[in-house]
Amino acid sequence: MFSRILALVVKEFITLLKEKRSRAVLIVPPLIQLLVFGYAATYDLKHVPYAVYNEDAGSGGRRVVAMLRGSPVFTESATVASIDEVAPLVDARKVLLVVHIDARFTRNLLAGQPARLQLIVDGRNSNTALIAVGYVRNLVTRFNREWADERGLPAPPAVLETRAWFNPNLESRWFFLPGIIGILTLLITMVITAMSVAREREQGTFDQLLVTPMTPVEVLAGKALPGFIIGFLEATAITLIAVLWFDIPLRGSVATLYGGLALFLLSAVGVGLMISAIAVTQQQGLLGAFLFMVPAVILSGFATPIANMPTAIQLITYADPLRYFLIILRKLFLEGAPAVALLHQLWPMALIGVASMALAGWLFRHRMY
Repeated sequence: MFSRILALVVKEFITLLKEKRSRAVLIVPPLIQLLVFGYAATYDLKHVPYAVYNEDAGSGGRRVVAMLRGSPVFTESATVASIDEVAPLVDARKVLLVVHIDARFTRNLLAGQPARLQLIVDGRNSNTALIAVGYVRNLVTRFNREWADERGLPAPPAVLETRAWFNPNLESRWFFLPGIIGILTLLITMVITAMSVAREREQGTFDQLLVTPMTPVEVLAGKALPGFIIGFLEATAITLIAVLWFDIPLRGSVATLYGGLALFLLSAVGVGLMISAIAVTQQQGLLGAFLFMVPAVILSGFATPIANMPTAIQLITYADPLRYFLIILRKLFLEGAPAVALLHQLWPMALIGVASMALAGWLFRHRMY
């Protein structure tokens, strides 16, 4: 039995690796996608183009302008001399925000009265706008503290001190890249397994499997193992790049990571083989894989929190193995969570994997005979 399964596994690897283009598909696209996501998928703003409309001739206004110019985040892109120049700058997207300093800004500060700063922000991208406003708010908070300290003024009655756990610098890349590991692993595994039987049918070699002494269970195992092995290798390579190249901390146990990966691959391979057993051509297998991938990524909580989804959609996410694996990845990378704390994420993947493999086996038996 094991010799027959091993022979089929070897045959699958030869089929996958004999062509240069097939080898490139397994290696190059995941690396390119990881690098693109690693550098492009971020909520952090490194350069915020702005303009200042300063009507204040005092030291307070000049100090706010100096702090903006001295910040590595802000880039002064235009000079505003009148209020009529503000709208065209924002409309043409030459600046993300305009800081309007009131004419009585310094006078009110010296008199101990509220001093006004107005922010005019391009709100077409609400997320970017909120982040930019947060940056300015932090700068104004620092200005207030320095102004009060230098003049011996009483400090505000309550000061908010923030400390971010698990991601002290609030790098959005630390949140995104662990999720990319799961998505790319699922993508490669699904494509390989979803096309395996369809390729046999398309090339006319599937009938040869029917006359061999192999049982449907042995064929299923022989088709599943290459997906497992390649999935492990791909996940390992992507994890190493994330840790060594992008400096994403892996605080949890490596053994727990690979335990979760094994259960996740069991689910992915099971779904892939189900698609492969139904598909007649490789094109159908590929389309079936992407038909599963797109909702799986959307429902996994990768970009939008599952808690914000409608209740009916939240119930559907429980059938998505990527949902559980993303939680495991982020908790291991950022929190260093122990295996015991992840059991409620591990057993659903095991259940999905067993169910999908059982259904794939049933489809194999009914499609082979």
